[in-house]
Amino acid sequence: MSPRSKGTSLREFPLLLISALILSMIVKTFLVQFFYIPSGSMENTLKVGDRIAVNKFATFFSDIKRGEVVVFKDPNNWLGEAQVTKDGSPLGKIKSGLEWVGVLPDPAKQYLIKRTIGVGGDHVVCCDKSGYLQVNGLSIKEPYIYSGNKPSDSNFDVTVPKGFIWVMGDHRGASADSRFHTQDSNHGMVPLKDVVGRAEFVIWPFNHWAFLPAGNDLTKVPTKK
Repeated sequence: MSPRSKGTSLREFPLLLISALILSMIVKTFLVQFFYIPSGSMENTLKVGDRIAVNKFATFFSDIKRGEVVVFKDPNNWLGEAQVTKDGSPLGKIKSGLEWVGVLPDPAKQYLIKRTIGVGGDHVVCCDKSGYLQVNGLSIKEPYIYSGNKPSDSNFDVTVPKGFIWVMGDHRGASADSRFHTQDSNHGMVPLKDVVGRAEFVIWPFNHWAFLPAGNDLTKVPTKK
């Protein structure tokens, strides 16, 4: 490579870097965002340490459906206050930059991931005589529930308002989901405006790579008029 070519390449590098950062921000804002799974509330569907890809684009054009796994902003301080410490080291600054452009999740912004059980207008009840959840009168078999867990250890009878969803973790015995927040201002419901997107698949680790399908029975639930 000639000195002139090297000089051109060096001048182009900052432009390429800026373009890559802008593209990353566009992807994060409108298309796909990546998240880390910090707890076992969605086991065994999602395990601690999994990295997932969340489709943000699809929610612009279609409604959230029953059975879909969704990521949403903490709707009513479910997680408490985030404890964030500043790291002024060079490595910490690099990490902060990667968080800003969306390559890494921002720890100051609290998100949760759960399965959608009920959508606006749905009547969700726990439980029928056989111990299954009922949605709009249909008993639901949930093969994704963590082995040994019941559909719910607590009974509830809720009607989901329009513009909200009722969510539960697959590890029912370790998930502080809608059931545990019925006394807050939204009565445990998650506003659709707080939904970031649908969790589509696990991208890391490779030995746990998988798409995240909706529960079959939940897709059969009749919609209440």
